[in-house]
Amino acid sequence: MRYDSITEAIGNTPLVRLDPAVHGLRHIDLYAKLELLNPFGSVKDRAAWNMARPHLATAVEAGSQVVELSSGNTAKALAVIAGLHGLSFKSVTNRMRIPEIKDLLLLLGAEIEELPGQSECLDPTATDDPLTLFHRTLAESGDAYLHTDQYFNARNTEAHVTGTGPEIVKDLDGNAPDWFIACVGTAGSSTGVARVLREHDPRVRVVGLVAAKSDFIPGIRTLDEVHEVGLFDPGTYDTIAAIRADEAIDGMLVLNRRCGIMAGPTGGAAYTGAVRHLRAYDDEATGENGRRTAVFIVCDRVESYLSYVRQRRPELLGRPRRTHSLAELSDTEVRAAPAIAVPDARAWIEREQPLVVDLRSPYAYAALHIDGSVNIVDELFEELVHGGLPFSRSRPVLLACPVGEQSARYAALLARMGHPDVRSLAGGIIAWRDAGAPLVRE
Repeated sequence: MRYDSITEAIGNTPLVRLDPAVHGLRHIDLYAKLELLNPFGSVKDRAAWNMARPHLATAVEAGSQVVELSSGNTAKALAVIAGLHGLSFKSVTNRMRIPEIKDLLLLLGAEIEELPGQSECLDPTATDDPLTLFHRTLAESGDAYLHTDQYFNARNTEAHVTGTGPEIVKDLDGNAPDWFIACVGTAGSSTGVARVLREHDPRVRVVGLVAAKSDFIPGIRTLDEVHEVGLFDPGTYDTIAAIRADEAIDGMLVLNRRCGIMAGPTGGAAYTGAVRHLRAYDDEATGENGRRTAVFIVCDRVESYLSYVRQRRPELLGRPRRTHSLAELSDTEVRAAPAIAVPDARAWIEREQPLVVDLRSPYAYAALHIDGSVNIVDELFEELVHGGLPFSRSRPVLLACPVGEQSARYAALLARMGHPDVRSLAGGIIAWRDAGAPLVRE
């Protein structure tokens, strides 16, 4: 197979049937669409090329810089595409959470600009959020930038309407699967593929997978975050289910060790979510020859996420499992975590002067924070907690994060560890801001 350009190798990825002895489904054939085999390593290769391609000639003539609000696979693909055309690329984000991807982007010659942001996902309605303001500036910049705009660009979805979806139907001998299971990030792949499959057979059931509240799985939004994505339409999905980080890693290990598929955590989440959802239908699944079919997407490769695995499951890499871990918490404990609403928190701060710990990124903290608070980014805070209680039991503690989810988990953990008075700010810094409570800039 010969190509004149590496971009011609994007798409036409394999569809692989997984061994039923591995997943345990007796009447459903489960297929993995191996988007990790795209030339730049992920499903985002399709969207990046489809979004950039129409504008590249003009961008080259004008000497534009390719820009995207991305800290992951879209940025990686665009960095390569920009380099192929002699253009520079800038990744704009409010948080680079995977060190290997940051290093790879730098290796590819990308410029990385980290701006303050009040949440992990671009919120177009947050008019005072620097990330949102930058997004609006890009839209008005003329020829200075080629802004691919993955969160709102319809060509993100179209890449899968013309490519991924039809490929699945073709590889299933002209049939749509009975189920399509997809992790939801920008929602481009799930929306595009679902559209094609339902046009072929309206009975196709679509399952959207999101990260559990306060959890982080690379490439997947939480349910709160995904509603801020311009391409997301809840009507696309028959079911939306949440996956925990540990479940994603467990699924990744099955794909790596039992199926020979070098999937990253997103693919692991898709596998876990697929098997969990389909088990409820396995006994009643009857189709041609008594079997039905389901497809999920393996988005990218495991090699970029070793630090992610090391932080959450160190024993997998030959290191002792950490004590005092968020992974130990049950949902019941998190729901019961001590929380305090904004009006009561303001009175409590005035009356008892608790230590206020802001768990957001340094950039978000610098933009706006509660006066007198200290900034300990959540990854560093987690490291501190592994060594035992990081604060004196004699002083009350108020924990704050963007929307009150991660702070609730840490409040539950510190309470379990014996701190007598630790509380989570309900609704987080966003609720504090929306209540008109004072915030200061660094």
